[in-house]
Formats: sequence, C-alpha cells, structure tokens
Amino acid sequence: MMDQFNLRYSRLSKLVLVPLIILPLLILQIASSDLDSDRQSLIAFANSVPHVRELNWNASSSVCSWFGVTCASDSSRVIALRLPGTGLYGPIPANTLGKLDALRTLSLRSNFLSENIPADISNMTFLENLSVQNNNLSGNLPISLPSSLIVVDLSFNSLSGQIPDLNLPKLKRFNISNNNLNGSIPNSLQKFPNTSFAGNSLLCGTPLPPCSRFFLSPSSPPLESSPTPSTRSSTNNLSTGVIIAIAAGILTVLMLLALFVLVCMLRKKSNQSNGVRRAKEKSSNGGRIEKAVEKSSSGAREAEKNKLVFFEGCSYNFDLEDLLRASAEVLGKGSYGTAYKAVLEDGTLVVVKRIKDVTIGKREFEQQMEIIGNIRKHPNVLPLRAYYHSKDEKLLVFDHVPTGSLGFHLHANRESGRTPLNWESRVKIALGTARGLAHIHKEGGSKFTHGNIKSSNILVTQELDTRVTDFGLAPLMNFPAIPRNMVGYRAPELIETGKSSQKSDVYSFGVLLLELLTGKAAVPSIGSEEILDLPRWVQSVVREEWTAEVFDAELMNYPKIEDEMVHMLQIAMACVVKSPDQRLKMDDVIKMITDLGQPDSENRPSSEDRSKDSTLVTSPLEET
Repeated sequence: MMDQFNLRYSRLSKLVLVPLIILPLLILQIASSDLDSDRQSLIAFANSVPHVRELNWNASSSVCSWFGVTCASDSSRVIALRLPGTGLYGPIPANTLGKLDALRTLSLRSNFLSENIPADISNMTFLENLSVQNNNLSGNLPISLPSSLIVVDLSFNSLSGQIPDLNLPKLKRFNISNNNLNGSIPNSLQKFPNTSFAGNSLLCGTPLPPCSRFFLSPSSPPLESSPTPSTRSSTNNLSTGVIIAIAAGILTVLMLLALFVLVCMLRKKSNQSNGVRRAKEKSSNGGRIEKAVEKSSSGAREAEKNKLVFFEGCSYNFDLEDLLRASAEVLGKGSYGTAYKAVLEDGTLVVVKRIKDVTIGKREFEQQMEIIGNIRKHPNVLPLRAYYHSKDEKLLVFDHVPTGSLGFHLHANRESGRTPLNWESRVKIALGTARGLAHIHKEGGSKFTHGNIKSSNILVTQELDTRVTDFGLAPLMNFPAIPRNMVGYRAPELIETGKSSQKSDVYSFGVLLLELLTGKAAVPSIGSEEILDLPRWVQSVVREEWTAEVFDAELMNYPKIEDEMVHMLQIAMACVVKSPDQRLKMDDVIKMITDLGQPDSENRPSSEDRSKDSTLVTSPLEET
C-alpha cells in the first residue's frame, strides 16, 4: 500500500515539476525569438535606408547595445528607436519598422526621409511617441494610427491631402504644422492649439478660421437644359445669379491662390532667416545628400541649416531641437565666448560653447570645423563632437569633463585648506598637456595652431589625465588689442601681429609650465591693476640668484624634488625665449619632461651651477 502511494506521489510530482521546468524555458525561448525578430527588422531597415552617419549596428553584438536602440528592462524586446539627425534619406520601407510591435518611441526627426508614411505603422500597438518632424515626407496621412499614441509630431514635412478623423484617445501633444494639408480639421483634433496646424494655408476649422462653402463643396441640384416658356423669365434671373456666383467663385479662388503664394513666400523668407532650409523635390534633395556622402569620408555629414553637424565616431543621439530644450548652466566666459553645461531631457550631459565675434564667412567656418573635427582621437585631446552655424548663432559641442580645469585645481580656494596638487601630479599634467599639444600640431599640419593655450583650457580628469580643449578657434575671429596688464600666455610676436603659430603655442605652453611651478596665475584677476608678465618675473628672480623664491610654497612639503623642479624651470624658460626660432619643439619638450628624475640625461638643457640652485631651493620661501 505504501509503495503504491509513493509511486503515485512520484508520478504526480513529475507531472507538476515537468511543466514548471519547461514553462520558463518556453518563455525564454519566446522572448529570445521576439528579440531576434526585432533585430532582423532593424537590420532590414538599416540595409534599405541609406544613412550618412554610421550606425555601427554590429550583428554579432546585442541589439540592446546598438546606437539609438533601447530595450525593455529584461532585454526581451526593443521598445525605443531614436535616430534623430543621422542623415537617413529615402522612403521608410514597409515590413521593417512596422514589425517592431513592442515599440513605444519612434524618433526619426531631422533627417531626409521622403515619400509616404508606411501604413504598417498601425501595427505598433504600444507606440506612444511618434516624432518624424523635419523630413521630406509626402503623400496622405495614414487613415489609422496606433490608438496608444500620446505624442505625434509630423511638422515640417510635405504631407498633403485631408486629415483623417484619427481615433487617438490618449493623445496629449499633436503637431502637423508646416505641411501642405487641406480641408477641415476633424472634431477629435480641434482641442489642440492653432500652432499645431499653422503653415497649412488650405486648412480650416477650429482652432483655425472657419471653413467657407468653397471648402465644404456643397452639392447643388443640376440645372434643367430645356426650360419651359413659362419659366423663361425666372431662368433669365437665375442665369444672372449664376453668372454672379461664378464670378464671385473665380474671384475667391484667385484671392486664395494669391494668399497661398504670399504665405509660401513668407514661409520661405522666415525659414531662410532662421537658418531652416527644406528640400521640396527629390532632385534637389538627392544633390544635397550626395554632397553629404562625399563629406562623410572626411568625418562629418552635410547638414541643413537648422541641424547640428556631428563628426565621425560621435555616439551622441540628439539634434538641435533637443539641445535648445536642454537646461543650461554657465561654466565660464573666455576669449572665444561662453561655455555652458547642458543637460538634455534624456540625461545626456555635454558642454556647449557659444562663440562670439566670428569674422569669417560660413564656408571658411565650416572648413575650419572640418580640420578641428578630423583631428584623430588622442587621450590628451578633447574632441569637437558637433557644431552648428547660422547667421546669428555659432555653437560647438564637446564632452563634459566634470572635474574641472587645471586653473581651477591650481588657483581656486587656496585658503580653504584644500589638498594641493603635488609634484608628481603636476609633472603628469605637464606631460599630458605637452603630448596633447604635439598631437594637435602634427594632425593639423604645420600652419594649424591651438592659439589659446591657458590653464582654463586644460581639463583634468579624476585620474589627473589632461584633455586639451578649445584648439583651432583663433582663425575664426580677430583679437582686440591686448591691454598692458593682460600679456598672460601670449607670445611677443602674437601681441604684435595678432597671428598665432606653433611657436607661439610653445611660448604659451612655457607660461603654463611656469604657472605649474610658481602657483601664480598667468593672467591677473578681474579688476586687478597688477602688471603680470610671468616669464619676465621669473627671469628677474633667477637673475638675482633667488631661484628658490620662484617655486610654489605648496610644493615645499614634498622632499627630494628640488632638482626636478629646477630642470622643469629650465624647460619652461627654453620655451619662452623671445625669438620664436630659438624655442623648443613640442617633441623635444615631451622627451625632456619624460626624462625628469632620470640622472645624467643628455636631453635636458644645460644648467650652470646646478648644485647651487638645488641648495637655494631649501631656503625659506614666500607664500605666492
């Protein structure tokens, strides 16, 4: 009896356990199958739609790691596709994106997409955000859109025809402005403001002006071809009325056509003044795209006037509209303009530099941006990620380095008991900056310069690695006359001629080394009347054989570095000699700094009475 019970229990356990084991496996199999289907749909889309900017969708990697793709928290499905401003052009093929039936966000704005919006978009039953504004889409609107939609933005396209009565109960934001739509606005969409429909001259009805009978096209009874004699008089009267009606109709049509032409002209003028260029015909669009493809080989894509130009290798996924909506915090103001920390709605953090006083034309500006953007990646150079040019605004986009600049670490809050930069850190910063500057000189060519080397343009990471920024911007503008007390980092020949060179960059780097050694700011604080020429001050102190008085008092807490500091001082002074031809080359500077701490190096500048200098360093120092 007991054996029979155990046997039945064992069988029952198997019947229960087997489904419990198989069910999770089946769920995983289904989820994997769905994600693989999403992958195939995305690959089909990428293969069918040409794109200027590389997507780098590697079939061997997880689809959830692809550029612009977001998956659900359990990585089971693709729920968002964001590819704004990536240079997509041509029609959106059917049976590609329409198969992403778990998608919640589809953002393809600011591209060159054309032709109809595919009807299979209605298959995206979970879609909440559809953003395809600033393209060249044409044709009629789909008669059906997913009822789950909350945001729909189809503005700045070439869509035509009437707006269907869409059943979108959850819709909170709707924008179909600046298209070629006509007819009356459906009741279901009349709750939205007139800005949602502006720029469609043939649209009417709430919230726009009411529709006339001309637009409603009412049916009228046909006229009898053979009136009876008894009605001849009334027929004559009717004929007169018809003639008047026809004349009025023709006049109305002419007025509407004139109004339409006027609106188009105003729109064109407005678009030009705001830097917005839109292509209405495929031939002109194709020409622009061909130029963009040619440009992509040199690192950037051609952009319409209202778009950011991104450089190759940039992983950012936003457009100008996102950037203008970002919250901004001023980081600082300098010779070239104001820098802002911008936080986009998706949390992306970038630095935007708004440059001022640009004196060159658009073409020269873009050529200089190309040179800057094509400087190859280097660990000590902060790359330019994107730029924007219009008549009124010039913006540059960089990565954000949260730990601040060398100027901040050297000079900020000296009285607050902060931990100062030790000697090892300063040597590492000097070497990293030298390598970054040498790389910029090599990559940009013999005439390419940084043009604005200073401690606030040397960013320092948490690991004390440096990132040289703001290079190559000097040709964009004319520098004003430099006040007597603002010599700062600028070489004598730069002050005289206003033209920078790689030799003037070496001079500026030498001043930066002196700043690291002395702890003194190379530029006096705002409002200060002090005349500060750091190289001249150091020369005067050394001439009086008070070399020890040069060095930053904060360095004197570190033993056995006196000789290295003297050698670094010699390197700095060899960079700031008055004659440009006698200054060191950056490659030589790198080797000399690398050799610090190595005895009997043959590559250091000669030093008379080195032992005397070393003993002088041990004497009491004044706080600087």
